[in-house]
Amino acid sequence: MQELVSEIRHWRCQVSQAKLLRSTGKVTKVIGITVEVKGISAGIGQVCDIYIPGERNPVMAEVVGFQEDSSILMPLGELRGIYPGCTVVPRNEALIIGVGEGLLGRVLDGMGRPIDGEDITLQEAYSVNNPPPDPLQRKRISEVFTTGVRAVDALMTCGQGQRIGIFAGSGVGKSTILGMMARFCSADLNVIALIGERGREVREFIENDLGPDGMKRSIVVTATSDQPALVRLKGAFVASAIAEYFREQGKNVLLFMDSITRFAMAQREVGLAVGEPPATKGYTPSVFSLLPKLLERSGSSENGTITAFYTVLVEADDMNEPIADAVRGILDGHIVLSRELAAQGHYPAIDVLNSVSRLMANLVKPDQLQAASRLRQLLATYKQSEDLINIGAYVKGSNSNIDEALKYHNKILNFLCQDINERSDYNETIKKLIFSLKG
Repeated sequence: MQELVSEIRHWRCQVSQAKLLRSTGKVTKVIGITVEVKGISAGIGQVCDIYIPGERNPVMAEVVGFQEDSSILMPLGELRGIYPGCTVVPRNEALIIGVGEGLLGRVLDGMGRPIDGEDITLQEAYSVNNPPPDPLQRKRISEVFTTGVRAVDALMTCGQGQRIGIFAGSGVGKSTILGMMARFCSADLNVIALIGERGREVREFIENDLGPDGMKRSIVVTATSDQPALVRLKGAFVASAIAEYFREQGKNVLLFMDSITRFAMAQREVGLAVGEPPATKGYTPSVFSLLPKLLERSGSSENGTITAFYTVLVEADDMNEPIADAVRGILDGHIVLSRELAAQGHYPAIDVLNSVSRLMANLVKPDQLQAASRLRQLLATYKQSEDLINIGAYVKGSNSNIDEALKYHNKILNFLCQDINERSDYNETIKKLIFSLKG
């Protein structure tokens, strides 16, 4: 009886708070990529529909700010056709997407809608704007996550639920290494977000880098560079929400996001449009507050894990530019790709000396940790003396450390190089690491 009374009170409260009439407004002004509306009552992040006479479907827009008695909206679609006087109706909710097992093997747009030609049977609706897991409810990272990439598994071992940044300039092989991980990793499924990519590269990535085998266990969310800034932002949050849904089903999910830099550029575009002052290198303050809200959503929870790799496109190969510096401080490690190594035909072009996994020491056995440390020392010694060696100025026997580095250098390079179609088993990788350092 008490439970029934409690239930009645709950629904009475819901009915009393329900809004039976929806306020409508009118478009008063369109400036740049924003739309000013008067007459609506909607909070930041809520979705509204803009009705254009003669058009079958309304244009979705999101409230991004306020100015005096006007609401500032940014369309989640094309501005074309919107003019002063168009009717605006708030939905009184934030963006919601459909989720379920039917998403596997599919390609979605930045709003979570299929773009590969077929409808999807989905199980439930899921909010795009979710808070990160409670810090005290996150499971500790204790199990190794195998990527199938030898250099990563041996020298910067990742754990299930870890978040790693892949830092590189353009054209150094980010997409290639992401494709290798998606095909070879130990995750139950992959969620891949292509944010701000060129339209040409989406199909190339799916067919060449991911391949049929990788696509079967993947969900691809794409918001290309020609899409509105808000759609590019939503693409990142949609991919995170899909990964969260499967994590709460007890899955171990691999989340790829390429790239965080273009996500930050989209938020800068939104911030400047609503009047934020530019700060570091033109990025608005909201960029640096939004980054942790996105990046902290991945990781482990009570039910499952999201192991995440976020690519960072560094301008002019400057690893200390604002976005790279901010992201590096949030994540649990970073992999740096070297243009110099790529030019030498060394793939994957991972700069081992500048890459690190902050959790490796807690995940691997002492013999692997010792071997990885020794390999780094040998590489560092060779790099310091490389100029002397290349011009023939070094005399063998002058320095025992350099002699040892020369002795093992070719073995180390052979270990670190890997064909894009070669899958490396984790146990075999560790054996090869230790063997490559034996005389």
